Amino acid sequence: MITTDDVAASLVELTAAVAKEGQAEAVSIPIVTEDKKVAQAELVIGVGNDVLSAPVEWTGEEPNFSRASEDLRNHRLYPRSALRIVEPAFEGADEPDDWDFDQPTQA
Repeated sequence: MITTDDVAASLVELTAAVAKEGQAEAVSIPIVTEDKKVAQAELVIGVGNDVLSAPVEWTGEEPNFSRASEDLRNHRLYPRSALRIVEPAFEGADEPDDWDFDQPTQA
C-alpha cells in the first residue's frame, strides 16, 4: 500500500498508542493503487497487528491526504501533550493566557 508520509507517520504513532493500551482498532486510510488511483484501505491496528512504513520512489504530484492524517491524529488514543492553550482567553487578546500550572490553587 502506498500513502503519504504524514498518513504513514500518524498511523505508526496511533498503532503504537493503541497497542500500549492493550487494544486493537479498525481504521481506514487513503492509499494510491498501482494504477495511480486513490482508494481506501481498511486496517486493524494495535495489539497483535504490525504496521510497517517504508519510503518508496514517487513521481508526479503527491495526493493531498492531510485530512486523513488529521483524522488519525484526532483519535482518542493518539499521543498528545496533556495541556495546551490553543487560542487567546478572549477575543481581542494579543497573547494567550500564561497559566502557571506549577503553583497550587484552592478549589
